[in-house]
Amino acid sequence: METLRKLKDFYWPYKRYFFISLLFLIVATAITVIYPVLLKITIDEVALNKNYKLVSYLALGFVGMMGVKGLATFIQQYYGDVFGVSAVYKLRNSLYEKLQYLPFRYYDNAKTGDLMSRLTADVEGFRFFLSYGFSELLRFVLMVSLCFGVMMYYSIPLTLVTLATLPFLAVVVFQFDKKVHPAFRKVRKSFGQLNTNVQENISGINTVKSLSREEFEINKFNKANRDYKEMSLMTSGIWAKYFPLMELLGNLSVVALLAYGGYLVIGNQLTYGELVAFYSLVGYILWPIINLGFVINMFSQAKASGERLLEIMEEEKHIEVNQNPIMKDNLLGAVDFRHVTLQYAEEDEAALEDVSFTVKPGKVVGLIGATGSGKTSITQLITRFYEPTEGEIRIDNQSVKDYSLDTLRKNIGFVLQESFLFSSTIRANIAYGNPKASMEAIIDAAKRADAHDFIMELPAQYDTLLGERGMGLSGGQKQRIAIARAICINPSILILDDATSAVDMETEFKIQAALKDVMRDRTTVIIAHRISSLKHADEILVLDNGKVSERGTHEQLIRRKGTYQRIYDIQFQDKEAVSLAGGSI
Repeated sequence: METLRKLKDFYWPYKRYFFISLLFLIVATAITVIYPVLLKITIDEVALNKNYKLVSYLALGFVGMMGVKGLATFIQQYYGDVFGVSAVYKLRNSLYEKLQYLPFRYYDNAKTGDLMSRLTADVEGFRFFLSYGFSELLRFVLMVSLCFGVMMYYSIPLTLVTLATLPFLAVVVFQFDKKVHPAFRKVRKSFGQLNTNVQENISGINTVKSLSREEFEINKFNKANRDYKEMSLMTSGIWAKYFPLMELLGNLSVVALLAYGGYLVIGNQLTYGELVAFYSLVGYILWPIINLGFVINMFSQAKASGERLLEIMEEEKHIEVNQNPIMKDNLLGAVDFRHVTLQYAEEDEAALEDVSFTVKPGKVVGLIGATGSGKTSITQLITRFYEPTEGEIRIDNQSVKDYSLDTLRKNIGFVLQESFLFSSTIRANIAYGNPKASMEAIIDAAKRADAHDFIMELPAQYDTLLGERGMGLSGGQKQRIAIARAICINPSILILDDATSAVDMETEFKIQAALKDVMRDRTTVIIAHRISSLKHADEILVLDNGKVSERGTHEQLIRRKGTYQRIYDIQFQDKEAVSLAGGSI
């Protein structure tokens, strides 16, 4: 119930649908309990006392009640569904919204397939309980209460004898719930892992095929599928163990009813019609109690699903936003790192350690170093994808924490090392960060990124629909569209995270020539492995194990004969070797 209480904000606004459903549930249940009463009258008054005048009235009564019950059942089920669907509509939107604002730290450990499972299967499991589980639980309470009242009216002793096994049945149902809930949580978890395997395999199918790892992937999926099967069979085993026991206890009530009820009929303490009515009423009680196992089954699944959904809803956003943040359309772009240290997790080594540097507005800073040296970490701190463990980052002499995230990120054009394109048109992808951009601005951004020419060669040009992740374009083409997307927002700060890594030397030269105009009067941070991409920078930082080991212009670093000069010599020698061979790499 704690899970339901925490999720109350999502379903309680639609309580009117629930209460309409409840009202008609009461009507349908009450009519159901009247059936045995009419049956008792039919047997005692019509069959035994031969009062045939009642036949027409009883027949009309049956038909009328069937019609009313059918209408009441329809309204109850319809509004029950409206209640559940409306609630999870709001819940699913809130979950998706929360996922948009969760920080990078959350996604470092989250699995795509598992998140997809939560937003689909878990949300649907919770909806099913809201639509049907609640009503079945209330039907049980109403049916047992009304039937018990009628039975007590006919015969208190027979009622007590017949229902003597109910406490034992309640204990069995409680034990069933105690065991089945953890089982369903494991089922949900294994299903999430199964989804993750499928998602990763489809996303990485090129890598799988290029390395002939199909058998490995099949075996990995088979293992996850086997785990899911075993969890499901374990849950089925719990159900198979407890359901027959619940049915046995229910049947013992019927045996007690027939034995003691027959004795009362023989002693003229009970009529035939009352015995038959009792039998029907006991069925109306026993079946909901036995069906309570299904309801508990449904509740356990909903509870397990709800707990997994709450894990997302209760996840902290981590990024603290000032209550009165600075909101600007344009920033100057001055960047200042003051003794910044970054540690992604407590058990990890520092990704950055005591890093300090300043970039004046409109200047270009280059970052170079080995993989894992901290280059990307610096750019992720500028955009507040992560928070520094120590130190401070300032933009335009204000802490980045003082700006609204919207202001900060709309003033930063970010081209990631691995460009991501959406399944949409090229026009929409370029204008993604600036939806109001005119066609002229989109084309201008594409030209500056050296993308316009190849776009014009496509069948639908800028209206060409791209496949998933930009399928249909080469790596270099995707990279250039990603650069155009960053240019299109007209950022104050431009971050190029190895942005030309996927293009050839000739295309890189063209892009760099185009970017010179883009970078003019715009603060630019360039991460690159090729010295040719950043040698024109106003200052170059050489990073080593999270620390700035060297800094200066290209010429200054060459004269220093340190790490930068060694990188330059290696790249220059490689280039010279290719030239002597008369080819290209």
